[in-house]
Amino acid sequence: MFTPPARPVEQPRRRAALGWWLLVVALVAGLALTFLPSPYLIEQPGPVFDTLGSADYEGESEPLITVEGAETYPTAGSLDLLTVSVRGDVANRPSWLDVVQAWFSPSRAVVPVEAIYPSGVSNEQVDEQNAVDMQNSQKSAVAAALVHEGYQVPSTVTVSQVSDDGPSAGVLREGDVVVSVDGVDLTTNGDVDALRAVVADHGADGPADVVVERDGQRVTEQVTPQEVQGTPLLGVGVSVDYEFPFDVTLRLDKVGGPSAGMMFALGIIDKTTPGELNGGETVAGTGTITASGTVGPIGGIRQKLYGARDAGASVFLAPASNCDEVVGHVPSGLDVYAVATLDDAVTALETVADGGDTASLPTCTAG
Repeated sequence: MFTPPARPVEQPRRRAALGWWLLVVALVAGLALTFLPSPYLIEQPGPVFDTLGSADYEGESEPLITVEGAETYPTAGSLDLLTVSVRGDVANRPSWLDVVQAWFSPSRAVVPVEAIYPSGVSNEQVDEQNAVDMQNSQKSAVAAALVHEGYQVPSTVTVSQVSDDGPSAGVLREGDVVVSVDGVDLTTNGDVDALRAVVADHGADGPADVVVERDGQRVTEQVTPQEVQGTPLLGVGVSVDYEFPFDVTLRLDKVGGPSAGMMFALGIIDKTTPGELNGGETVAGTGTITASGTVGPIGGIRQKLYGARDAGASVFLAPASNCDEVVGHVPSGLDVYAVATLDDAVTALETVADGGDTASLPTCTAG
């Protein structure tokens, strides 16, 4: 009688053991993804604020824009400014699982910690700088709106800091009021961006004539700009103040950065001129603003596009210099128009309000 040989049992047992080990490894990896912090932060759509409406300010509801000393007019619809929320900070970073999920979300972006909190800079210092940027942006917004309406806005550009190893060391002083650079006047509609622009035009090949008021006298100094990452700079920090023909107060609590400038300027124009600038529509937008009305680029444009869509906006005004980031990332139902100046933004809104040919307005296109 034939007896079949016994079947080996070692191989199935080894396979089972290997399977259990792989399961354990997968569980450990899953726990690591869930709890281990990553070297990244996550940008996502933040709160939306209507510049024509009210928001919480120091615990009470206050209008974002208050005008005193000039006639104001009824408004409708909204002119929304947009924000970006950052998930995490240097000490509390998102987990790897959060990062992986954000990578697949069109409304969120994964950025290195250093992109928001540079090495050697504390969370508090970043917040303080963002608050300063917001204050300067608000001043520029008021100036830009009034210049658009035909007002002359005297400005004072004051040297607030001189870099010890910069080109202005030993030449310019804290408290100097900058009157002009290379003959370009900075006492009317002047601001930080106007100063930067004239220095950039001059370049770093030779000395620029810088006229300042010092101790009651006008003094002409010569400073050769120094290139820093390809940009000619004087090596000074400046503060800007304006003389406005009436009082405009802008209030927005716990929001920093300069990107609300354009929308604040449009809100001021809408409140101080007859009619509804937006035609009663829900309009959103973003962009920095200079006193002369130039609209500049901002960060987080993708997150702001989705924030606008979620807030019910049908029209979005984007800085023309952000167009490369806009193309391919516009949520359905949102019409985006590219603007380079405050005049462009006003023209776009008037076209929408009048039911005009919006096909004639600049948009963001590939390339």
